[in-house]
Amino acid sequence: MQRSVEGTAGRRPCIPRILAAAVTAAALVAPPGSAAAATATPGPAPAVTRAALDPALVAGRGATVDYVEQEAENARTTGTVIGPDRSAYTLAGEASGRRAVRLLPGQYVEFTLPRATNALTVRYSIPDAPGGGGITAPLRVAVGRAPARTMTLTSQYAWLYNQYPFTNDPDADLLHPDWWITECSCVPAATTPAPVITKPFRPHHFYDEQRLLLGRTHRAGEVVRLTAPTGTAAAWTVIDLLDAHLVAPPRVLPHAVNVLAFGADPTGRRESAAAFDRAVAYARRVDRPLYLPPGTFQVNRHVIVDDVTIVGAGSWYTVVKGREVALDTPAPDGSRHTGVGFYGRDAADGGSRHVHLSGFAIEGDVRERIDTDQVNAIGGALNHSTVDGLYLHHTKVGMWFDGPMTGLRVTDTVIADQIADGLNFHTGVTHSSVTDSVVRNSGDDALAMWSEGTANASNTFAYNTVQSPVLANGIALYGGTDLTVAHNLIADPVREGSAIQIGSRFGAEPFAGRIRVTGNTTVRAGTYDLNWNIGLGAIWFYALDRSIDADIQVSGDAYLDNTYNAIMLVSDWPVKDSVRIDNVRFRDIRVDGTGTSVVSARTAGGASFADVDARNVGAVGVNNCGSFHFTPAGSEFGLTDLGGNDGGWLAPWLLPNTITCDDRPPVVPPPPPSTPT
Repeated sequence: MQRSVEGTAGRRPCIPRILAAAVTAAALVAPPGSAAAATATPGPAPAVTRAALDPALVAGRGATVDYVEQEAENARTTGTVIGPDRSAYTLAGEASGRRAVRLLPGQYVEFTLPRATNALTVRYSIPDAPGGGGITAPLRVAVGRAPARTMTLTSQYAWLYNQYPFTNDPDADLLHPDWWITECSCVPAATTPAPVITKPFRPHHFYDEQRLLLGRTHRAGEVVRLTAPTGTAAAWTVIDLLDAHLVAPPRVLPHAVNVLAFGADPTGRRESAAAFDRAVAYARRVDRPLYLPPGTFQVNRHVIVDDVTIVGAGSWYTVVKGREVALDTPAPDGSRHTGVGFYGRDAADGGSRHVHLSGFAIEGDVRERIDTDQVNAIGGALNHSTVDGLYLHHTKVGMWFDGPMTGLRVTDTVIADQIADGLNFHTGVTHSSVTDSVVRNSGDDALAMWSEGTANASNTFAYNTVQSPVLANGIALYGGTDLTVAHNLIADPVREGSAIQIGSRFGAEPFAGRIRVTGNTTVRAGTYDLNWNIGLGAIWFYALDRSIDADIQVSGDAYLDNTYNAIMLVSDWPVKDSVRIDNVRFRDIRVDGTGTSVVSARTAGGASFADVDARNVGAVGVNNCGSFHFTPAGSEFGLTDLGGNDGGWLAPWLLPNTITCDDRPPVVPPPPPSTPT
C-alpha cells in the first residue's frame, strides 16, 4: 500500500533510538604503537548515525533500510581521522559527514556491530594510478572470530578530473580553456600570459563502495576490523563508513520461468544477453514471471522489456553484470557505447507497459562521462510499471526515463557510485514516484525531474535518502506541474548545487500548479558554487530561463548545519532584470546553523515566512541584494512576515525590503545541530 506523503504518523523509525549512543572520535582514535592500540578489546561502543547525524534528528525522514550506518571517524582506529572539510576536491569534503579515516599499510579501523549482521557495505577511497585508470588493492575484513576475508578494492570507477564533462586523465590540459574558471578568476584562453593551472586539475569523485556477504549471521557486539594490509599497492586507504546489513535469504519462485532454462550462465563466464532475450519473450508470451536465480549473469547490452515481470533472488544474490562495449559506429541516439541495462521501448514507439523489475543488482562498467551514451542501468519509457529492491552500481545514470510516460513507481532501491545522475524523470513523466530509496555518490543530481520540452506532472519524491552527490543537487526540480518533494533526508552535497533546487533552467517548461516541498531534512548543505564564487542555500530557487511564480509552499523542512545559507533565491546576472521569483511561502521551518544567512535574496520578487525558527546564524539574517540596483526604495525583493519567526533572524528593520547586501559575507562555522526538545 502506498503511503501518504502528507504526514509521518505511524511511520516506523529506520533505526531504533537505543542504537543512537554517540562516541566521540577523540575518545576512539589510538595512534599506532600506543597502549590503547595494543589493548584494542573489547570493541568500541557502536555509534550509529543516519547521514552522520544522531538518528533522533531525522526520525520519520529518509528511506527505511535494512542496514545501520556507522561513520569511520566515530570508530576506533590506528589510522588518522581526516576532516572536517567542506572544500571541493578533497577526500574529507566528499566523505559522509565531511570526515573519514585514512589508513596507511598495516593500520586498521574497528566497528562494533550494533545488531545482528550478515552482510557489510564499505564506502572507501584508494589512490588513482599515476596516469589515471585506477588501481586495485586488498582490504582485510575480520568479523568476530570468523576467518578473515579479503575485499579487492578498486579506484577504476573513481577519480575524475578537469572541467565538465571531465576526464580520467590527471595530466590533461583544460578541456575548455575558453571558460571562466575560479582558480585564476579569468578566461585562460583570453589571458596573456596564460595562467598556469595545477595538475591534476580539479580531482573529484574519489569514493566507491563494495558489498560483502559474510556467510553467517554475526551477533550484536562482535567487532568488524578493516585493515589495510602491509604490502598493499595503495599508499593509503580511506574508510568513510560501514553499513551493517541483515539480508533476507534468497527468494525462490518455483513456478516462474527460469532464465537458466534458456541458456543463461550464472557463473558470469559466458555472455547471457541472448538467453535473457529468449527468456523475456517466453515469460511475456505465457504471462508468467521470469526468475533470475542466485548467480552473476554477464549481459553486455540492453535487454528490452515490455509487459513482463522479472524477479531476482535479491540484490545481494542475483547480479546482472556487464562490460561497457564500444560500438563500431555511433547509434542513431548518439551513443558510442552500450552496456548492461534493462530498457523500455522508446516513447516515440509507444513506450513499454506493465514492466515489473525487482530483487536483483545491475553492475555496470562505466568509467567516463559521455552524455550521449545510453549506458544507464534502467532506461526508456516504462508506463504503469514498478522498480523495487534493485541495487544499481557503476552505470552512467541509475535510471533515466524519457517520456512521455506515466504511472511508474520506484521503491526500496539503492543507486550508488554513478558517473552522472542517480535518477531523472525527463520530459513528460507523469503520476510517477520514487520512495524509500537511497542514492549515494551520484556524479550529478541524485534525484531529478526535468521538464524539457514537455512538462512533468503529478510526480513525487518521498522518504528517500541522498548522500554525497559530488556535483549538482540532492533533489532537483526543473519546471513542471503539481510536484511533491516530501520527507527526504539529503546530506553533504559537494559543489555547484545543494540539497534541494527549484530551477527554471535547462530549457524546462514553467512551474505551474502546486509545488510542495515538505518535511525534508538537509544537513551540511548550502554549498559553495564554483562558477559564481558564492555560497548557495540548502534549498535554492534559481530563475534563469524564465520567472518562477507558481504556487510554491515549503513547509516542515529542517535545514541543519548549513555551510553558507539555509534559503537562497537567485537569478543569473544577465537576466536579473527580466526574471523574478514570486509567491514562495515558507512555513514551519527549522534552521539550526548557518555559515552566513538564513535567507539570501539575489533576485527581484518576494516570499513570505511564518514560524521559521533559526538558531546559530553566522551573518545577518537576511542578505538582501535584490537585483543589485540598490534603489532608494530598497531592494527589489520583498519579505512578508506572517508571524512566529523565532530567533531574531527576521528583525523588523529588515522588512519589507531593506538592502543588506554583502556579496560574499565571511563564513562563521556553526556548532553541530541539537536534538529538538
